[in-house]
Amino acid sequence: MLSLALVTACLFLTTVAGKAAPYAAIVIDARDGSVLHSRNADTRLHPASLTKMMTLYLAFEAVENGQLDLDQQIRISRNAASESCSCLGLRAGQRLSVRYLIRAAAIRSANDAATALGEAIAGSEQAFAQQMTRTARALGMTQTTFRNAHGLTASGHMSTARDMAELSRHLFYDFPQYYNIFGRVSTDAGIAHVRNTNRRLLNGYRGADGIKTGYTRAAGYNLAASAERGNTRIIAVIFGGRNSSWRYNRMVELLDMGFARAPSSAPTIRPERVQAGAVMASVRPMPRGEQAPSQIATAASLVGNALVSPANAAVNPDEGAETASTVPLRIRVDEPRPVAALGTATGSRSAPMAAPRPMPRPGGEWAVQLGAYRDSAFAESVLTDALVGVSEPLSGAHRAVGPTTVNGVELYAAQFVGLTEADATAACNSLRAQDRICRLVEPNG
Repeated sequence: MLSLALVTACLFLTTVAGKAAPYAAIVIDARDGSVLHSRNADTRLHPASLTKMMTLYLAFEAVENGQLDLDQQIRISRNAASESCSCLGLRAGQRLSVRYLIRAAAIRSANDAATALGEAIAGSEQAFAQQMTRTARALGMTQTTFRNAHGLTASGHMSTARDMAELSRHLFYDFPQYYNIFGRVSTDAGIAHVRNTNRRLLNGYRGADGIKTGYTRAAGYNLAASAERGNTRIIAVIFGGRNSSWRYNRMVELLDMGFARAPSSAPTIRPERVQAGAVMASVRPMPRGEQAPSQIATAASLVGNALVSPANAAVNPDEGAETASTVPLRIRVDEPRPVAALGTATGSRSAPMAAPRPMPRPGGEWAVQLGAYRDSAFAESVLTDALVGVSEPLSGAHRAVGPTTVNGVELYAAQFVGLTEADATAACNSLRAQDRICRLVEPNG
């Protein structure tokens, strides 16, 4: 009897082991893409919901190009509504805006939202999957083939840890204005308030700001993650984790390994930006089509409050302080977010790093910053458009557009300068109520 029990136990363990998803991992220095660690990184495996990173890449591109508008209402198809969960709970015939579908796919990892986005972009999920695969090839993801927008197991739907690290890096560099959404711990998705499936890492690892979890029985527990400390950013990818706790602990080990192995300084070599089959520079100006005003606060209204702030701190004048118009900017996801800003739920979390403060304005005057954009003329149009809806608080202000850098991308900051504190505060309150980005910039006295 004992012998039979032992045989049964052995058979059970053998069966479980046989069904365990293969493990693969890679760690790269995001600055130049150099590999710091890899194991089975080129083995083709099931990506699960890491698939949605490509869905979101194409959604960001569609919004940037004007193909989709964030406020555009998408009619949910029967196909999208019938997707297995995780899901947002969409119903066939229901309408939901693009912004909420993006949030649900990125943060809740909602399969129904991902399918709805794919259908809105390409007309059908099948056509979208083909577009995903073409884009993957153009980005250098040579071992990746997509069959759907969400990542549920399907024949031929495969990728590698290396390819997903490359996609993570492209998301960071190609869409710095949208990347912040992956760092939101929770947000409003229109019909529900959703929590990030990656919130344990966001809350528990210093410098973590994204990007995507994944799980299916065939894939195991997958995770693509990114963290920044000082001037170093590390991207790591895991396929085939045993469970969520094991995945978290292993990711912490991989990120720690990455920071330990990465050089203290390295050149930033951005990946080539790819769109519609053509290779172009990552710093391509933001399009200025007929919907230009609706493009102005696109990034801000999508992520909730993508506050654009000046450098980490004002440097001492004795050390060669830069002027406010030329000091580099960084988009931070760990800054305090005003509840009223952009009409969204905030989902606050403890900041893993000290939040940067605005660079003081000279002469004791306040300023407001309305974001940073790829084209100086477009930044000017942001200021012009703002005056239409917020004329009185800004009546005595001067417009200023100056060069800056966000995630290594050259942009132009749009500011109104020469304000009193009261007028600056009133202007920002009004702009935020209109779903526009606005940041107070304090004077230096």
